[in-house]
Amino acid sequence: MSKLRVLSGIQPSGKLTLGNYIGAIKNFVELQNDYDSFFMVVDLHAITVPQEPAALREQSESVAALFIAAGLDPAQAAIFMQSHVPAHAELGWLLTTLSYMGELERMTQYKDKSEGKDAIGAGLLVYPSLMAADILLYNSNLVPVGDDQKQHLELTRDLAGRFNYRYGDTFVVPEPLIPKVGARIMSLDDGTKKMSKSSPNVGSYIALLDSPEDIRKKISRAKTDLGREIIFDVQNKPEVSNLMTIFAQCSGQTIEQVQAAYDGQGYGAFKKDLAEVVVQALEPLQKKYSEIRSSGEIQQILRDGAERANAVAQSTLIKAKEAMGFLPQVRK
Repeated sequence: MSKLRVLSGIQPSGKLTLGNYIGAIKNFVELQNDYDSFFMVVDLHAITVPQEPAALREQSESVAALFIAAGLDPAQAAIFMQSHVPAHAELGWLLTTLSYMGELERMTQYKDKSEGKDAIGAGLLVYPSLMAADILLYNSNLVPVGDDQKQHLELTRDLAGRFNYRYGDTFVVPEPLIPKVGARIMSLDDGTKKMSKSSPNVGSYIALLDSPEDIRKKISRAKTDLGREIIFDVQNKPEVSNLMTIFAQCSGQTIEQVQAAYDGQGYGAFKKDLAEVVVQALEPLQKKYSEIRSSGEIQQILRDGAERANAVAQSTLIKAKEAMGFLPQVRK
């Protein structure tokens, strides 16, 4: 029996954070053993907002290297750049023609990123159609998503169903795969907002490549709730609950174990220990990352991943275009 297929990706805009690791990459590593896995750096999505070319190139390679440093194995999972597989852009356009203005305008991320702006790039509006193409090209059965991406996956499911109804059974309708714990790590300065690599306040997130000194400093300054109790209560103590989630995810303990260990202690001792737990968790990742970048092996890994991805994506694209009535390309 063949394995179910899983696909996901991360944008190369900004430095990857502890939230990206706990909420996504750590889960990717676990999935690769049981699923036919495709993980990509979604550089086409990154340009929905202006990017400095040199920074985009550097950050794209950095994200791919962090995938591997975190434990993704190129022998098991295809690791590739979205832009290295032309079928993404082509199917993205085909699905855009099936997308309705109203459903694109209702996307939460579009509303958030366009709010208060005089001019809004068309790419920001239509990029959910490209995201749908990313998923449908690989006939993905499961898509690891955070809570904030569920809306986009619902649109993908709608577009797949719309295409299949209009043109015949072509695409697999994917299901979301949402981790039950640690799927959403919050900001260090606001426990009600997701930790974001695009935040202008560098103290609000821990970057995966932050130095131990920076990590300790950021955690020591992390916002805490009123009182001194180390209690997991997202509703009434969102700040400390977030820190407890980080502690549990980085140490391998349960929330209950963390709470019991710090019963009767204040925030000071807890945050000091938390900083060391995070430093120790990221140390091997950072060491592996440096080795990968200095070896230059990432280029070959990305070529191999793109070759594997292209084989699957091109087959799906040809099937979709034939269903829509496009003339097949005659090759010599």
